[in-house]
Amino acid sequence: MTPAADDDGQLLPENQTVAVPGSSPGQALTTTIPITETIMASTTLTLPAEQASAPALTMPPRTGAVLALDLGTTTGWALRTSDGRIVSGTQDFRPRRFEGGGMRYLRFTDWLLELAMLSRGIGRVVFEEVRRHAGTDAAHIYGGFLGALTSWCEEHEIPYQGVPVGAVKRHVTGRGNADKAAVTAAVRARGFAPADDNEADAIAILLWAIETGGGVR
Repeated sequence: MTPAADDDGQLLPENQTVAVPGSSPGQALTTTIPITETIMASTTLTLPAEQASAPALTMPPRTGAVLALDLGTTTGWALRTSDGRIVSGTQDFRPRRFEGGGMRYLRFTDWLLELAMLSRGIGRVVFEEVRRHAGTDAAHIYGGFLGALTSWCEEHEIPYQGVPVGAVKRHVTGRGNADKAAVTAAVRARGFAPADDNEADAIAILLWAIETGGGVR
């Protein structure tokens, strides 16, 4: 709002009475200058599509599907779906160029959610519980995956269970100290075709979980 001004540029107060030029002395005509105000309409900003928040993904309900994991940079996985089929594979979580150290674990939990949605829900997770590692780096990496997995399961209320390495080896080979080649051979003898020892370990963990009822039998 801008106040009115006279011919000399002086500001006039609201409703100021002034003489109109050309009027007779003593009979000045007067006029009242009202103060007007301009009100600007508010503007609503609309964010571009690329800046708008994406809809949150909804976790599917729990089913009878069982997911077995051999945690590591190359994670082996095996899944028994709710209709009884078994699928398996490996997933690579090596650090990428210009990527921070924690990004592999974010990619891991994103992958878990994707797997859960593709399988229409996961009812239980079992993983190999490693107590001894080849080195410090391997121990740190395993701990990162374990922390990411257990917190993800807690968030989505999915039961999870760690299985001792020896228990899995004993179940599929008959020996608790069997090497990786023996475990892979035992899994292949069951009719599976793992691409490497990571996938073979995951299948062995899944067989243990299914055939022992999670260690109950």
